[in-house]
Amino acid sequence: MRLTLLLPVTARFAGLPLPPALAQALGRADRAQHDAGESAQLARHLTLLPQGWPAAALTRLLDTGEDDARQGAWLRADPAHVRPDINGARLLGVGATVGIDQADVEALLPALRPLFGDAGVQLDAPHPARWYLRLSPGTPLPDFSTPDQALGDDVFDHAPRGEAARRWRALESEVQITLHNHPHNAARLASGRVPINSLWFWGGGVLPDAVSAALPTVLSDDPVVRGAARLGKLQGMPLPVSLPTNGDALVDLRGQRDGRALIERWLLPSLAGGEVILDFADGVVFALRPGQRWRFWRRPLAVLAA
Repeated sequence: MRLTLLLPVTARFAGLPLPPALAQALGRADRAQHDAGESAQLARHLTLLPQGWPAAALTRLLDTGEDDARQGAWLRADPAHVRPDINGARLLGVGATVGIDQADVEALLPALRPLFGDAGVQLDAPHPARWYLRLSPGTPLPDFSTPDQALGDDVFDHAPRGEAARRWRALESEVQITLHNHPHNAARLASGRVPINSLWFWGGGVLPDAVSAALPTVLSDDPVVRGAARLGKLQGMPLPVSLPTNGDALVDLRGQRDGRALIERWLLPSLAGGEVILDFADGVVFALRPGQRWRFWRRPLAVLAA
């Protein structure tokens, strides 16, 4: 059995003691340092042609099918909650984290569509938490921050830059004015929910021609990864409650927040497998193989976090 575990940064494990068996296995493993970051981490195990990570097109495939996703370029425009504070404004929720449902879509989408129609792009929402702009292929786009990169930060620190960004900053301002004045947000506040007062643009691009991977099964709760698996005709499934005990699989654990649970539920059980790759989001990679047990001269790893 071959397993690759995609893991959060090693700092997530700071201060956590490693069980002796895991410490010994990591001390004897082959260790490498690769590029840090989510895109680089995913690219080590999922090969897209042409290269890139067009998240919007990949999730569009998951939401509507390949025939639709091939029709132009796509940009996510997810419903968001931004809260002003004394130093600026912070992004506190995007998509599912703002508690959105179909009733919100039906109330807010008709008010926003004309803004984008006047700009020559089409807005729709095949999934309540995932909204899309259909663009013409070749439309110049600035570098947008992903929600994971920006969540909790001042939105101005993640504002797109350059000539191509002007159009999107102007559209964002119009969107915020429209949503601020929309009565549906007053109803959300009255029901104890935060207002949807912005859209978060990110993930632009066209659907890749092909996706390939070294392992045939992808276990992930990330719709972007699931979309890539579908395009590559891989077996894509939601993340299970425990490590699979047979078959080769890429196991996406990047969204897991509890370092202790990661050690006990995933890392320790992985030692019972054959070949295991532990790939951390900060670029640290351990390769564990059965023959390494004879490296008895190597000391156990004291800590995961630097």
